[in-house]
Amino acid sequence: MRLNPKPDLIEHLPRLRRYARALTGDATRADDLVQDTLERALVKLDLWTPGSDLRAWLFTLMHNLFANQVRTRRPQDTALDEALDIPVSGGQLEALATRDLQAALARLPDGQREVILLVGLEQFSYAEAAQVLGVPPGTIMSRLARARERMRQILADEPAVQLKVVK
Repeated sequence: MRLNPKPDLIEHLPRLRRYARALTGDATRADDLVQDTLERALVKLDLWTPGSDLRAWLFTLMHNLFANQVRTRRPQDTALDEALDIPVSGGQLEALATRDLQAALARLPDGQREVILLVGLEQFSYAEAAQVLGVPPGTIMSRLARARERMRQILADEPAVQLKVVK
């Protein structure tokens, strides 16, 4: 007799896939990341506390997997991915705006991009995003403010402000 039924991971697939696609910028790598996340979730399901936020736990797993993949990625992999990038066909303003937004997101540092995706796209609270990323909520707020400002600069095609160290 099983007291705790397995949670329904399938209902979280659309959000996991959307976040993975935004993190990786590539549908194939996003699908692989989602698959790896679900595989890890099933293997480590006994570590999830029933009654706690399953979505946040899954996003934490995905974040950690993605961070590990970025750390172990070879430089030539990035160059190959960029060479295979297929531009969006012109003619529709929405498609161009989406492309510009994706390009701006890709130019953000990983920490800022993750926060803007969790809070802005996935609508996590600051506390939930902090739990997923393993940082204090104050860090989430400051990263989000910097990410929003940098996105405004990138989309307005303004140069990044460079601060000089004065001794």
